[in-house]
Order: sequence, then structure tokens, then C-alpha cells
Amino acid sequence: MPTTIVELRCAPLDVPLIEPFAIATGAQAVAQNVLVELQLADGTCGYGEAAPFPAVTGETQAGTLAALAQLRAYVVGRDAQQWRAIAAELSAVAPEAAAARCALEMALLDALTKRSGLPLRVFFGGAESELETDMTITAGSVAHAAASARAIAARGIRTIKLKIGGDPLIDVERVAAVHAAVPDAPLILDGNCGYDADSALDLLAALRARNIPIALFEQPVARHDLDGLARVTRAGGVLVAADESVSDAGDALRVVERRAAHVVNIKLMKSGIVEALAIAAICRAAGLELMIGGMVETLLAMNVSAHLAAGLGGFRFVDLDTPLFMADQPFSGGWRQQGGRLALGHVQAGHGVTPRAPLPADAAL
Repeated sequence: MPTTIVELRCAPLDVPLIEPFAIATGAQAVAQNVLVELQLADGTCGYGEAAPFPAVTGETQAGTLAALAQLRAYVVGRDAQQWRAIAAELSAVAPEAAAARCALEMALLDALTKRSGLPLRVFFGGAESELETDMTITAGSVAHAAASARAIAARGIRTIKLKIGGDPLIDVERVAAVHAAVPDAPLILDGNCGYDADSALDLLAALRARNIPIALFEQPVARHDLDGLARVTRAGGVLVAADESVSDAGDALRVVERRAAHVVNIKLMKSGIVEALAIAAICRAAGLELMIGGMVETLLAMNVSAHLAAGLGGFRFVDLDTPLFMADQPFSGGWRQQGGRLALGHVQAGHGVTPRAPLPADAAL
């Protein structure tokens, strides 16, 4: 069949960052990702990216490459049109290798939609053709936060996301410095599990005392602390998002049942594409807002997330900024960015991103 998968290739994808991407639980100076190429019998190639982030998921580049080698037997020789069934098998075989599975799903759908002449956002529903992303200020000093905020505003990006979760007293000063530098910018705070409920609520009280509005407080407490998350959601006076607390549909159901958050941040590297669709459906049925985000990803993976969010429509928060941290761009194509606006309407098939250089000859699995 023309849609039979005949070859699977992968290679390390190491991209230096302009500055370390530092969060409460760790930092990364180089994106140590993996590029996946999948070829159909008719010659169509699809591309995917795995972006393991040890500080968040514990996954590594080496572990991802090993998982992809293991999963080859479940992919090559299969009909790509059975992409949901393939994704389910991959999840059962390698439940802890989310980034590897996600890269394979990306490559499968890129190949299928390229072959059909269909933009990926249309495949997902075609609700929208543009998104507006924030940009992140990584963990650091008060001066670094203020300077970064001014630089982000100079790019024409409206919404600023600030990584916090260290010393609460310093975090208050960092938030205040950002607000002073760009007083009209909506501010998202991302705790990355760095607080407990008491310290998170104390932080919000200190910011209220300074009349600093917060658009969203993302994952203030530890991943499994749904009681603490629910407490901040009830008493914090701001919108609260679950990020690390939601990696699959079961997690989303638990957040809904506990009324633990107002928003869920969907990241394909945590869940894969099939599971992300299930999470989005659960959240919408329960009246939770949606956010789309990612790990430290290049244009390739970020564009897939953009196509999913635009295709489904209605994502209130968009955090697809990590390509702006890359010192090099190993890909061409993808969205057209102006300020924070990400335009996808020109993409004619697939996700629209291709490697600038072919994979090495020894990349076949």
C-alpha cells in the first residue's frame, strides 16, 4: 500500500540556546532533542521531534534514542492510516517514553497529511489559522527579569511568562520588576512545582498588596499535590493552571474531579497527540480553559503544537516560544511570526517544517 511505513530514521538534534532555559527544577543550555524521519511506500516523508527535558520528565536524549530503536518494530511495515491504533500500541509498549512516542505520532501525521495535501491544522479541525504566543523569562535575578521583559516587549510580544519557584521573596521582586518594566503586559507565573500551597498563596497576597495583576499562575505546587493545587485554585484569586499534574487523560479527570485547576496546559511531549486530544475533550466537557505549551522544542515540534491548538480552536493561553531561545535554526518553513502572532494559514500540507540538512546515512533504525 502507498501508505505503508517502509523506513524509520532518527538522529540526535543538538541545538545551542541563546541563554540557559532555567526553571525551578533545573536548567538546560543545549536542547538535546531527537529528529525522526518516517518514509511511506510512495516516498512521502514525515518529520517528528522528541524533546526530552530531564528536569521535568526525567527523559534523556540517550533514553529517547533507545526507545525509538525499541519501537521501530511496531511502526515499520504498518499502514500509517492506522495512526491511532499504532499510537495506542506504542503507549502500551513504552509508557515512560512519551517524547519518543510523540515524535513518531508527529512524523506519522505529517506524512499522512502531506500525502493528502492537507494542512495539519485542517486535519485537527481547522478552527483557526493564527495564534498569539507569550514569551518566557527564565529563572534568574531581578535585573535579568527586568531586562528580559523589556527585550520581549521590543519584539512586539504582549504576554510575558515568568519562571518562578525559587526564593519567594526574590520572586516577588522579580515579578515587581517585570511589571514595572512593562506595566501593560499580562503576566503568567510558572512555578514548575517549586512552591507548596502556603508559599504560593503568600506570594499571591504579596503581589496583591503591590497591585500587580496576574493573568495565570501555572503549576505552583508539586505534580501529585492535587490538594495543594486545589487550595491555590480556591483561595488564590487568580486563574490557576495544571501543567506537570496532567500528562494523560486520567490525570485530567482527576483534576476535574478535585476542581484542582481552572486551566490545563497541554504539552505534546508529556502526552503524545492522541492523548492530547483526549485531554482537550475532557477539559472542554468540564468547562476548563485550555493552554498549549511545550518543552525546549525547535520550530518542528512547536509547529505541530500550534497546528493542534489552531485546529481545535479556543486555546486561551499559548506558550510556544522556545524557538526564540535557539541560537541556530536547523529547519525551514513553518509558521510566519510577527511579534507574538503565529500565522499558519499559508501551510499547504503537513506541519510545514523540513530539516535544512538530510539525516546522516547511519540514521536508519
